[in-house]
Amino acid sequence: MAPIWFRMNWKHRLLSLATATVVTTSSFAQQAAAPLGSTTAPDSVFSYTKKDKDLLEAPIFGQMAYFTRHFGQLAPRYELRLPAKFVDYAVDNKLELSLRSYLQLVLANNVDIDVQRLNVEIQRNAITRAYAPFDPFLTGSFNSQRSVTPTTSSLEGAQTLNQLSQPSNFSYNQTLANGVQFNTGFTASKISTNNSFAFFNPALNAQLVSGVTIPLLRNRGTAINKLPITIARSRLRISQENFLTTVFQLLTTAEQAYWDLIGARESLRVQEKALELSAEALKRSRRELELGAISPLDIYQPEANYASAEIQVLQARYRLQQAEDVLRRQMGADLDVKYRQMPINLTESVTPPAGEAEIDREKAVEKALRLRPEIRSINEELQTDDLVLKQQTNLLRPDFSLRGTYISTGRGGRFFQRVGQNTTVIPGGFSDALDQVFGFGFPIYSFGLTMRLPIRDRAAAANYADAVVAKRQDILARRSTEQNVRQQVLNAVSQVESSKASVKLAVVAQGFAQKQLDAEQKKYDLGTSVIFFVLDAQTRLVNAEAALVNQTVLYRRNLLNLLRVTGELLDERGIKVQ
Repeated sequence: MAPIWFRMNWKHRLLSLATATVVTTSSFAQQAAAPLGSTTAPDSVFSYTKKDKDLLEAPIFGQMAYFTRHFGQLAPRYELRLPAKFVDYAVDNKLELSLRSYLQLVLANNVDIDVQRLNVEIQRNAITRAYAPFDPFLTGSFNSQRSVTPTTSSLEGAQTLNQLSQPSNFSYNQTLANGVQFNTGFTASKISTNNSFAFFNPALNAQLVSGVTIPLLRNRGTAINKLPITIARSRLRISQENFLTTVFQLLTTAEQAYWDLIGARESLRVQEKALELSAEALKRSRRELELGAISPLDIYQPEANYASAEIQVLQARYRLQQAEDVLRRQMGADLDVKYRQMPINLTESVTPPAGEAEIDREKAVEKALRLRPEIRSINEELQTDDLVLKQQTNLLRPDFSLRGTYISTGRGGRFFQRVGQNTTVIPGGFSDALDQVFGFGFPIYSFGLTMRLPIRDRAAAANYADAVVAKRQDILARRSTEQNVRQQVLNAVSQVESSKASVKLAVVAQGFAQKQLDAEQKKYDLGTSVIFFVLDAQTRLVNAEAALVNQTVLYRRNLLNLLRVTGELLDERGIKVQ
């Protein structure tokens, strides 16, 4: 059997109600990749980066995509597509479905799988969110203020002081991965006044400010500052394992529906055979009644058996119809009017299992502990707990940091030079202030240490204690999960072995019932028996065949359950996760 490629292609539109099909085959990939839902927004806005598949595209200011994202974003519009690939299995206006082809349709069209996969996308987006503290931001401000105030002294240079102040500020701030925070900014201001004593009017001031803050204890180092990102990635892996667990359950439910339909089909065949036997017995009894070979009172039993057989056939047909409706729901055929009522022909048989070796219980348990996604998920949880402990340990440390600031200043504008009673106006402008700023002739340096020492930090202590308790809980949960997995496997093995024995006994019982019917029929033909025993033998044969069908289908269901609890279901069905 060629493998089914189970592609977790996470580059789908994030906000669509139902996303691209997660499971395809090599011959099946192109059409199955079409999304169940689409949106009017550009793909680049919702896709992930090529460098890191876990990060969303976040365009930088100045790029066209930035303006599209922040100013031209349209509300997404959802359009669901019809189920795919049914045309490949439609033969003579019937759906010819093997177990493999049926699972292909389930994995391509089952909405529940797409809904569950969206939960993984939320955790994937959390990784992008964890990078947010390292995103730079630009701040700008401008203010204009006119003030007219009365003066109280001749030193203020005017009887009524009239001033116009126009400061502006621009700053750039960013936190690096190692915890270092740096900022740089430019400040400019213009002050106009009627103060006759002012040397510069208007006075144009400029400052270039650069600062850096280096953590010395808390938040020191790349590993500590990137812990939220590492935790988010770990939780993404946990969600992926949980998604696999859900896929196991959904596939199990879908395959159970397949075998239920086969069981309903075989049950209908058995009841139709019983109806044929009852019809033959009734026809023969009526013929014998016409010839006077039997009493009129002997015709009621064959007629009652025939009526009961008709009722059984009718009920079996309705059960078959219900099983078909469940199967159509699993593979999405109920969503398409063309295939909603199309007859279904399942090609798998319920042939009793051949002689199979007894299952090694301990090897099955060992395999389950290695393959079950629940075990991998809880192991990942323990690693996440270690990361959270490191994070909380960091928050227990004092906040001790080194600060450094450098400022370069400049001044420009029209200069009023006063010598005695003479005043000379020297023209100037903002370029003079800039020349002084970038000439670094008027620097201001500052260095300092800042320490925030918690005398008692109960919140941090409680958070650390919670992290310790969470790890202990996960350790115990892993042990409990392993015990549950072991019990599930042992029960599943016992059920499979019991089913194999029950199928063998049902085969033997069906054979004896057939021989008994043949014997009673011959005895009746020879006149040494009555019709009652023939009808009773027919009933026994029907019950034996129905029991064989039930036991065979039950064996298939128990074997399916064993594959699920041992974690082998995907491999056995040719499904590979990438």
